[in-house]
Amino acid sequence: MSENITPHTFKITRKERREANGHNSLLIFFTGLSGSGKSTLANGLEQRLFEDGYKTYVLDGDNVRTGLNKNLGFSPEDRSENIRRIGELAKLFIDSGTVVLAAFVAPYASDRQAIRELVGSENYIEVFVNTSLAVCEERDVKGLYAMARKGEIKNMTGVSAPYEAPENPDVEVSHKMGIEDSVTYIYTRIKNQLRLKQ
Repeated sequence: MSENITPHTFKITRKERREANGHNSLLIFFTGLSGSGKSTLANGLEQRLFEDGYKTYVLDGDNVRTGLNKNLGFSPEDRSENIRRIGELAKLFIDSGTVVLAAFVAPYASDRQAIRELVGSENYIEVFVNTSLAVCEERDVKGLYAMARKGEIKNMTGVSAPYEAPENPDVEVSHKMGIEDSVTYIYTRIKNQLRLKQ
């Protein structure tokens, strides 16, 4: 790491960007097993927020791994680094006045806690998409579970790698609720935090 770094302070503040957008900025972090519905719900919630005039952006695990994090694998160390970078990126989006929705397995509780501390607990909403492993395997949208069961994929969360489920998520939904009902439920739970504080 370079020691010759001096952070620059810019004139436009986070508060001013939020006021210009007319809403608060924060991170809505979706966590759950692969195939649980994280990206689907993040997409649905973003559509709802966008239609209501919020400035939004979605960060998705697969999309980020094709660019920013394409040099990372799925070892425990790489998974943690993947989430650390997402936290730093989300912090920039929050500073820009944007509501950022992130959909990541993020299997380790310590990594999710590190993001909460990085962006500030007041700017962090954790959504646990509590879909069982059995349902995720039944869906197997990407065919990952089948490959993992054959030993073709190593470090597959839920199969050969652990998933530490949130003990006290800010919001919890499951596949039993359905997509539309889940989006509405999440929106209802977070809307007060989207309002600018007077």
